Amino acid sequence: MSVTYAQGFRAAGVQAGISAVESKRDLAMVVNDGPLQAAAGVFTSNRFCAAPVQWSRGVLDDGKAHAIVLNSGGANACTGPEGYEQSALTAEAAATALGCRREDVAVCSTGLIGELLPLDRIIAGVGIANGALDAGERAGLDAAEAIMTTDTTPKTFTAQGSGYRLGGMVKGSGMIAPQLATMLCVLTTDAVVSAGALQAALVSGAEMSFNRIDVDGCMSTNDTVILLASGASGVEPDPEEFGRLVAQGCASLARQIIGDAEGSSHDVRIAVSGAGCEEAALACARAVASSNLLKCAIYGNDPNWGRVVSSLGTVPVAVAAFEADEVCVDINGVRVCDGGRPGRDRSEVDMTPREVHVDIDLHAGDQRAEVWTDDLTVDYVHINADYES
Repeated sequence: MSVTYAQGFRAAGVQAGISAVESKRDLAMVVNDGPLQAAAGVFTSNRFCAAPVQWSRGVLDDGKAHAIVLNSGGANACTGPEGYEQSALTAEAAATALGCRREDVAVCSTGLIGELLPLDRIIAGVGIANGALDAGERAGLDAAEAIMTTDTTPKTFTAQGSGYRLGGMVKGSGMIAPQLATMLCVLTTDAVVSAGALQAALVSGAEMSFNRIDVDGCMSTNDTVILLASGASGVEPDPEEFGRLVAQGCASLARQIIGDAEGSSHDVRIAVSGAGCEEAALACARAVASSNLLKCAIYGNDPNWGRVVSSLGTVPVAVAAFEADEVCVDINGVRVCDGGRPGRDRSEVDMTPREVHVDIDLHAGDQRAEVWTDDLTVDYVHINADYES
């Protein structure tokens, strides 16, 4: 049911003629009908952050949001003051329709960078979406479809807490790197939660999920994750349970991004153990996950462990201390590198499963970290050589 699973939310996904893809739903709205309108968000750290990111950061400054307007078909990034004004006018159109302040409407965009949006179609689409708002399952799925770009399937999440619910949707398929990914994500809950508690739960959940996936090493200008609370259940949740469910939702949606990465044929888990601290383990995992050579090898069903250790070797000693002649690498359960030297023959590794597990033991401590990535395929090249939104 996506974002409409929690009580107090309505959504819509409509065709506004924004996308270059004919007959595609390309504008979504999510509305929080309350009684609580608490909100939290995390955004891209890219210095070329898009106009809607700049606008929505300001909206969430007071920990409140009544609605979100999201469009595919154009990122509205690197568009200057005109682009920012487009985001403001989009929020104003939604606010007029909903009877709220424009400062209570967040805006999210995804698509091609460097072009202004067709504002007349955006404004008209807001009106169409407002008329289509509904709390049912179909409306939530329509919204999830409307934010897709190169995604091949909608990505949604639902969970039941102790008397309250969480729902969510995300788009993301390419331009995915740690520190969020090229993604728009909306999470909703009908629990009674303050904005501060929402922010803490979201930051923690995103850190262990969206910040630990890497498809192609490319950070987006538009990444946005927003968590809304309506309070419609009347239930104030146990903080530990609530944080765990938010983290579960973020992890599920992040994993769905990996499973639908552009053109991919393998999902790859890089797990580093035996590190002196978690930061060291994470730095090593990210170094391996960002190796295009390894990703290409995995596409070719080649468990080339040399590309694993060569990437590990780029991590500075000051960041992760380990001895090269103590490192072990297992690929799908086969120890192909044992103490920095050849282990079992890599022909023993079964590379036919969709999931590939690369397990690295640094033998330098007891801390671990995990990052998910994908292989890079010929289809990935074709998708990004002829990208249209």
